[in-house]
Amino acid sequence: MRIAVAGGTGTVGRHVVEVAKARGHEVSSMSRAEGVDLVNGRGLTQALQGVEAVIDVSGIQTTSTKKAVDFFTNATQNLLAAEKQAGVKHHVALSIVGIDGSTSGLYAGKLVQEDEVRHGGIPWTLLRSTQFHEFVPLAVKIGTVGPVVSVPKMFTQPVAAREVAEALVTAAESGPQGRVPDLGGPRTEQLADLVRAYLAKTGQRKRILEAVLPGSMGKAMRSGALIPAPGAAVGRQTFSEWLEAADADGGRDQ
Repeated sequence: MRIAVAGGTGTVGRHVVEVAKARGHEVSSMSRAEGVDLVNGRGLTQALQGVEAVIDVSGIQTTSTKKAVDFFTNATQNLLAAEKQAGVKHHVALSIVGIDGSTSGLYAGKLVQEDEVRHGGIPWTLLRSTQFHEFVPLAVKIGTVGPVVSVPKMFTQPVAAREVAEALVTAAESGPQGRVPDLGGPRTEQLADLVRAYLAKTGQRKRILEAVLPGSMGKAMRSGALIPAPGAAVGRQTFSEWLEAADADGGRDQ
């Protein structure tokens, strides 16, 4: 089939593009770098011509509730409206495990996105996953100030971005299913422990400071709410395995 990937150059998106092409689909990537802007709708109509399914893995890096809600509201509404006009038959969206009840930060934005998808008039599938392995180096990058790296106090069960991509393409192939089982990684971890392992592997000598984030987003991180419930799908690759593979591949994301 012909599949369009919103956010196709991102951490998961590039894997979605690769997996879908490897399975024989005709795939197009939609991102600002490729002339498509979800927030203002620029280029969407042209990009969706002849598309049968859209996989939305677009996102924003922010802890601001307003920025997250504004982004996911505008992007999802614009995307769904363009899909209606183009005759798209299936919308597949990626969200985050355990965000029910969150009213702050990125999680509030993702809940708004889910609501837009459910009521957007396009048959849909929604997959929630845990954080990706790549979340750890991102947390280090964002949280580093001099010799100290501040990371949220957080329980996580990280999953390989490639495995999330495989699940999303399978969902697109299977047709609209509503919400499918959550997907998490094989092990529950403390984010600070993962950061410690990443710093050691990459030869960075920094002191780790665990920060207690405010609001419902921070509470969800600390309480274990972001860990999948029993019955969720479980990925194969552990963080340690990903870290070894990334090192063997010259440090690039896997």
